[in-house]
Amino acid sequence: MTRYMAKFDDPDGHRYSLPTYPWQSAPTGLATRRQLRGLGLCPGGHDPVAQVMWRGRGGDRVGYLYRIDQARPKRTATPAVLAAIAKALEARRTCATCGTVRPYYIPTSLGECLHCAYPHMYDVIGGAV
Repeated sequence: MTRYMAKFDDPDGHRYSLPTYPWQSAPTGLATRRQLRGLGLCPGGHDPVAQVMWRGRGGDRVGYLYRIDQARPKRTATPAVLAAIAKALEARRTCATCGTVRPYYIPTSLGECLHCAYPHMYDVIGGAV
């Protein structure tokens, strides 16, 4: 075992208070949040049972590990939530000045669509000059 790996090898949790493993050395049955999400799961309110440590930019990095057998299925959005999100996103594309729904999000710095903010750049039929 290299000195680098030995620094992060603490399976009993004496040094780091949680069982700690070097990068790509975690035992099976444990996964990070991102790995759980890839499996369609979430930690389900459980605390991490171990951690993975590695050397990264700016110092040592930590990834917490959760038990896969205690993970719960991810919550899915209800049709009402999806409809509310669609309505909010459409509101972000609707110009406050002309009321047109644009194919892009209205810049908050302008508060109106590009056609209303810069009318001199667009000709009479709506295309760019």
